[in-house]
Parts: sequence; structure tokens; C-alpha cells
Amino acid sequence: MKNKVSNYSRRNFLAGSATIAGLAAASAVLPTSIAQANHTDDKPTDLPDFAKWKKRSAVIVHSKSGIETHRNEIGSGLITPIRHIYVRNNLPTMTDEQIGKKDNWTVNVEGVKNPRAFTVKQLKSLGFTTVATVLQCSGNGRGYFKHKPSGSQWKTGAAACVVWTGIPVADLVNICGGLASGVKFLTGTGGDLPKGQDPSKALVERSVPLEAYKDALLAWEMNGVDLPNVHGAPIRLVTPGYFGINNVKHLNKLAFTKAESGVRFMKSSYRVYPIGKKGSPEYPTCWEMPVKSWITSPNDDSGKIAAGNVVITGVAFGGMDAVSRVEISTDFGKNWKSAKFVGPDLGKFAWRQFVLELDLKPGTYNLASRASAGGKSQPEVRMENHRGYLHNGWKDHSVTIDVA
Repeated sequence: MKNKVSNYSRRNFLAGSATIAGLAAASAVLPTSIAQANHTDDKPTDLPDFAKWKKRSAVIVHSKSGIETHRNEIGSGLITPIRHIYVRNNLPTMTDEQIGKKDNWTVNVEGVKNPRAFTVKQLKSLGFTTVATVLQCSGNGRGYFKHKPSGSQWKTGAAACVVWTGIPVADLVNICGGLASGVKFLTGTGGDLPKGQDPSKALVERSVPLEAYKDALLAWEMNGVDLPNVHGAPIRLVTPGYFGINNVKHLNKLAFTKAESGVRFMKSSYRVYPIGKKGSPEYPTCWEMPVKSWITSPNDDSGKIAAGNVVITGVAFGGMDAVSRVEISTDFGKNWKSAKFVGPDLGKFAWRQFVLELDLKPGTYNLASRASAGGKSQPEVRMENHRGYLHNGWKDHSVTIDVA
């Protein structure tokens, strides 16, 4: 599977950072007050300690490492509220004690002509940009696979639209004198490896094609506030258009390398291989996200809906390309009608909200959405694979409603 990466200027793809910052601030909860942010209607008894500030009624707790956003809690705004954003961790979330003073955290930059280390404080002094991206787990949609692959049984909620603030990786490369010769990959390494663990088996390290560095950034803010620990504080690598695993948390090394990392999370995990086989480098890895959409309202949990004017809403994104069109079917994909985009366009890496108003008579309807981007449209069915990755089939993601 060839992963084609587009070229463009990150500084030009947003209409204006002020618009994004305002949207993000409206959805954010300050980390300093995060522990006090639980309302009385939230009962975080089954939320892990590091995520008790999440809105309990907005999420589904699969495990301590897997917390999903309810389909109808993605938010009515374009940016996902930070208390609603899903959690997927391969290693235990780092504590404040483990991180230490966040401004003193160090990121080593290698594979450049002048390798050097930067503290977070230094990075913040070098300039910044603001980018909106879709953050999505590779296994989002795994819950629809019939063979029940291992891992959290996500439906649609392992995804969010997030605003990041940080320094462009391209600027760091320039500061370090340019790239070393012969490099082919951008490799991010997390600093959250537990003591005593074998790095080859437990280190979170991911390599992406070199071209990705032109759009990437090292982010210290998420939705206008400091990165919470559970989302990768104090610094996170953000690779727009790529699945979440490539957005390495707790980043302590950024390297331009001649080969892909050889650790388990690159070599065998997050590989797309046939059911019953084992992951290995011969199979494609989870890099670029394919075009995808789903309806957020109404949905399977909406109960009886009054006949007449029904407003259908949802979100759509194109991975590396701007989503260009969304169609909606009410009859199991037999007929399709074009939806319209609403709200601001925050660039090709963010999702777009769509809406379609229909006059529905009493009956049962199957609502499906089908997005198009970069000349490709969502397929009808999922691509079967052992771990349930890359699901963007519209049929599974459809919802059934009763109109009375």
C-alpha cells in the first residue's frame, strides 16, 4: 500500500488562527482547574484517576487505556470539547512527578546537520503556529468487525477535531541547519517507557515518511490550553492527516532516520494484515487516514422521532485531502442526496460538519453518509483485517431511526 503525502504550506491552509483559537477556547477546560471541572451530574467512579476530569456522561469507558466519545457527544461545534475527547494509551499516562517541571522537559533533535537538544521553554521561544486536525485512533470502527478483533471496541468515538499550538518541525529543521543526507523518515520517540521495560517491546516510537515533517509540529497546547498529561504533556508530535499512533505523546526525541524504527509498535503492531496472520513489516502500517464520515444526529439512541422536518448532521474528513462532498442516503444506499457543509473551514486536515434537512414520513429509515476527498469516496464495506484497522465503510457506520 503506497502512502502518498501531499505538499503544502501549513501557514497558508488556515483562514486565520484567531478564528481557531476562539473556537478552541470555547471547548477547553484549563488544566489548572481540571480536577474541579466535574459537575454533579458526572459520576467519574469508573474513570481512571488521570482522566477523572473527563465528562462522564459524554464517554464510554472500555478500559483504563480506552475511553470513547459517545456518538452524539462529539459536540455541536466544530472543535471537540476537550472533556469529551477520547483516550487511547499504549503505556500508563505519565504523572506530574514523572514529567517534572514541564518547561524543563527536553526534546533531542537528531538526523539534522546540527543536532541539538531543546527544552520546552526554548521551543516556545522559537515561534509557533496553530493547526486544526482530526485525531483518530487506527482502530476507530473496530467494533463493527464481525470477528471481534482484540482491542477497544470503538464505533465512531475514537476520533476528535483538535486545535494544536506548537512549533512547526520545518522551522526546527532550519534552526538545526537542514536535514542530514540520506534520511527517509521522521521518527518520533516517547519518553514514557516504564523503568525496566524492554524498549524493543514497549517503547512507543513511530516512523512516518519524510514528507510528513513539512506539515508536522511539536505541540504544547491542545484546544487553547496546556496539553493534559493523558494527551501527551508536555510536548506531542502532531502529524496532520496521519492516524493517532503517529502523533507520539510525551515526545523526547525527534529523529530524521534512514530506516523505519525497529521497535514492536512500528515493526509488527499497527500493521494491516489478513485475519489469522501475524503483523510484520511486509504488511502496510497505519499511516495516512482514508476519507471518512458518519452521522452524529439522529442516531440509534435517538428514540422515536417526530415525522416532518428532520435535520441530519454529521462530520466528514479526507485524511490528507480536503473533503469535497458528502451524500446522505435514507434507504440503505439505494439513493443519495447531497448534504451541505456548515460552519468554518479550518483547513484540509480538520473535519467539516454537514447537514441535510428532509421531510420524513412515519416509518423506519437507514441513514448513511458517504464522503469524497481527493478523487476517492468511502467504500460501502470495511476492509477485513486482523486488528480491525482503517475502517471507513459507510454501511457499518449507518444508523437506523424510527419516525412516528
